[in-house]
Amino acid sequence: MESDKPLISIIIPNYNGERFLKVLFDSLLRTTYPNYEIIMIDNHSTDDSIDFVRKNYPFVKVYGSGKNLGYAGGNNFGIEKANGEFILLLNNDIEVTSDWLEPIIKEFEADENVAACQPKIRQMKNREYFEYAGAAGGFMDVFGYPFLRGRIMNTIEKDEGQYDDNIDLFWASGAAIAIRKEVLDHIGLLDEDFFLHMEEIDLCWRILLQGKRIRICSDSVIYHFGGGTLKQGNFQKIYLNHRNSIFMMLKNYSTHRLLYLLPARIALDKITFLKGLITFDTKLIKSLFMAYKWLVINFKLIMGKRKIVQQNRKVKDKALDKLFYHKSVALNYFLFNKKTFKEIWK
Repeated sequence: MESDKPLISIIIPNYNGERFLKVLFDSLLRTTYPNYEIIMIDNHSTDDSIDFVRKNYPFVKVYGSGKNLGYAGGNNFGIEKANGEFILLLNNDIEVTSDWLEPIIKEFEADENVAACQPKIRQMKNREYFEYAGAAGGFMDVFGYPFLRGRIMNTIEKDEGQYDDNIDLFWASGAAIAIRKEVLDHIGLLDEDFFLHMEEIDLCWRILLQGKRIRICSDSVIYHFGGGTLKQGNFQKIYLNHRNSIFMMLKNYSTHRLLYLLPARIALDKITFLKGLITFDTKLIKSLFMAYKWLVINFKLIMGKRKIVQQNRKVKDKALDKLFYHKSVALNYFLFNKKTFKEIWK
């Protein structure tokens, strides 16, 4: 491979994903960017993932973790093995286009302050539509609810070029996020206590607190199967989403903002809990109860992580205000029927 192009280390965590791997690696073989390495971290799969890859794709560096480290742990293990100037975390249920990497590198080279970038992500099955987990880049309301250009709650838009402008994001999707390695060396890796879901948002928040930028690169397009690990409506997914959104608020907000935003977030969760009671949604009720139970039990752990983030931050919360939605995306979605990004972000 050419040495005049920066090396990209593509890290793929895998858990029982053999059914996805042929599509993934066949598409990666067609990548036109000349300087990359592929690292697969197997999170103790019980299928034949490791043997399949070693037999059919010997160019892939395969490491077994020995146990299921989750998304964060698996990727962190891979980052430690990586040699690249750029790290690209990629889900195993992805199909890339041949020229997907060149625009990403171009985005990094245009501004040294760009620390992370994501491609535009469409659905694997319905290819004209955005994909749930990544779409055209992520934002968040001040109460800790994330949303995407192209997907608000459960409403997914058709990609008609309405979000093809490359803009700054609050967060880039963990399904495919490229990051400068030197930034990770400074702020640390993914927080493994998240295990699954929102750990990339927490990482991006910490990046932004360093005064860095995160970008969407719409010229780069990939396709994501989605739900390959935990499907929509899964109890663990609901539990982790509620738990981890408050977890990252506690870590990353200044004390001043927490004093008035955290009570408001708890009030919104009370409304959600009441909805669960009225609709007899035991899964929702249990997930909220378990989420808050974990937060209380692990309060000391969370405060220790918060101390590190607050000591290392270089900018104040108001520097990120342009990337926050300063109303409740949930209330606007459910009460005022605002279903698309352009309806909300005005």
